[in-house]
Amino acid sequence: MAHEEEADGPVYTLEEALTAVGIGKFQYMAMCYAGLGVMEDGKKLLEMYNFILFIIFENNLILLSVLTNRKGLLSIEIVSAVCAALSTFSPNYNSLLAVRMMVGVGVGGVPVYGSWFLEFVPSQNRGMWTIICSGFWTIGTILEALLALMIMPRLGWRWLLALSSIPSFVALLLFVITVESPRYLCAMDRTSDACDILKKIAVVNKTQLPPGKLVSSQLTEELLSPGKNKISSVKSGFSSLLVLLSPALLRNTLLIWVAYIGTNSSYYGILLLTSLFSSEQCQHSSTALHTNDDQSLYTNVLINSLAEIPGFLLSAVMVEKVGRKFSMAVMYALYFLFLLPLLPPQLSALTTALLFGARAFSSGSFLIVGVYCREVTINPYHHAISRRENSFLFHCILKKKVDFMISRLCFICLKKLKTF
Repeated sequence: MAHEEEADGPVYTLEEALTAVGIGKFQYMAMCYAGLGVMEDGKKLLEMYNFILFIIFENNLILLSVLTNRKGLLSIEIVSAVCAALSTFSPNYNSLLAVRMMVGVGVGGVPVYGSWFLEFVPSQNRGMWTIICSGFWTIGTILEALLALMIMPRLGWRWLLALSSIPSFVALLLFVITVESPRYLCAMDRTSDACDILKKIAVVNKTQLPPGKLVSSQLTEELLSPGKNKISSVKSGFSSLLVLLSPALLRNTLLIWVAYIGTNSSYYGILLLTSLFSSEQCQHSSTALHTNDDQSLYTNVLINSLAEIPGFLLSAVMVEKVGRKFSMAVMYALYFLFLLPLLPPQLSALTTALLFGARAFSSGSFLIVGVYCREVTINPYHHAISRRENSFLFHCILKKKVDFMISRLCFICLKKLKTF
């Protein structure tokens, strides 16, 4: 590996250091920790699938925009764990709704988990590892559906909420062994602290750092084509959003938002559509089936959550083999082909099969667009925004929750109009 030379000897960059230490035991442990948070997002979505919870998700944007990743993780874990436990003891519906809204504040910061984990991964491996980390969402929904099937008929919803809060407390306990991102430390000119963390990673992975001294990359890098202005480093808070909406980056921002709106709306739309078909089938079934409505609902969620597994595996392979844009195009096309036959009424078995396929490819596009938009947002602007991934967090948190609310509103309006 070639290193730049200074008067006092060779130097190496952070990216060279991460490549040298490679993927090993440290990254696996970090992925499992981040996976706890991603699982929590999937579990909470299944627990409280309503409009109000997702509105409050956006409030965490302000908190996360002024915190480092590690501080952001701590705030997420405290709010999520404490409020999730308190919801178990809610005396009435109003108090339950209020506490669950606060759970939404914590869980709304889940993108920080993935961002924190990817800070320890070399850039050439981030695509596949982003997909793998996002796969914990599917694991969370499957585990929550299984837990509901076992707990709800016997012990009720309070025990379900109590047991579902365990991952939050586990993540809170494990926080003491987490480390700050070396990328953030380098961006803050704390290269000595970053070097100490890299040495620990090398020891855990049983590898070695490059010879020489760690140096920070430039805090300002050219974002535009030659002949245009440069964007210097930006302060935290809403400055990241202002940069994204600046004339130089507005086109790129709007394209990313369109990708997020289309992909996330289709994903949440298929979730709502699945529950709609399930409820319609229950209405046309015998009255004996109504006594098992709750159990059949979670069974239906479990079956359809399993559809995300082939989508997850396919996207993990395609994202590295054929590229991000082509993978998204294939997923969009297949999702459309599976959804199109559902316009006219179909047999129950065929409807289930089509929904299964649509859910698989929708989840695949959901994962790939996260990889693509993360790279488009961070890689060109990474050193220009001092709080590292604030721009991507604005994209991810805001658009994801807004997309769900749009899908939910459309679903409610269509039901009122008796479209289905």
